[in-house]
Amino acid sequence: MIGALRQGWLHLAVAFFALGRWAMFANCAHPLPAIGISGLRQGGLSALIALFMKRLNEALVRRLDGIASRVLPPLACAAVSVGLLVIIRGIAGTPELLTTIAVPVMVSTTYATL
Repeated sequence: MIGALRQGWLHLAVAFFALGRWAMFANCAHPLPAIGISGLRQGGLSALIALFMKRLNEALVRRLDGIASRVLPPLACAAVSVGLLVIIRGIAGTPELLTTIAVPVMVSTTYATL
């Protein structure tokens, strides 16, 4: 199981499907094209962010010592996640922006912390 968790493809797949579905749910009050597009965009963004965040987190943990190695990587990952999601989802015109990004930000920050 641990070996599977270290595989990048597993992180990408879980991020794409789980957080893409969340975006569809968060935007379910809007017309169908917006729901599907929102899910695909969030799924794709979440997959890319998960891959980048996993690598960033691992690199920071290796380079930092002491308490900094436990505090700074999750903070950096949260900042990257929030920044990218707000900018890209804002440009895309996501109807329920804050609701759509709330769960992905919480998941990514929790993941980086663990």
